[in-house]
Amino acid sequence: QVQLVESGGGLVQAGGSLRLSCAASGRTFSSYHMGWFRQAPGKEREFVSRIRRSGGITEYADSVKGRFTISRDHAKNTVYLQMNSLKSEDTAVYYCAAQSTSGLPYDYWGQGTQVTVYS
Repeated sequence: QVQLVESGGGLVQAGGSLRLSCAASGRTFSSYHMGWFRQAPGKEREFVSRIRRSGGITEYADSVKGRFTISRDHAKNTVYLQMNSLKSEDTAVYYCAAQSTSGLPYDYWGQGTQVTVYS
């Protein structure tokens, strides 16, 4: 069992930055690929970014490429999402998730953290 707790969301002006954190419980954090997803009001949840177990390979949605950076710290059992040059369309609830096997559904999800970008 893995528990995920996101933090770092908030209200930010367009063009600003936020860093989201996702703290994982348990000693198996390094066994999971970690992802960030988001869901805006009235929209489907969408993929934002993913980082492999080793941290060496990352993936991004086209909409955030060049602005967001995912990273992980195995010593702290934490995955981060650095979000720069934020836009109003980045407003959403952001969720982190843990995936044990590539290509299969994510196994565990956090409760989400709200990000609101105003112009």
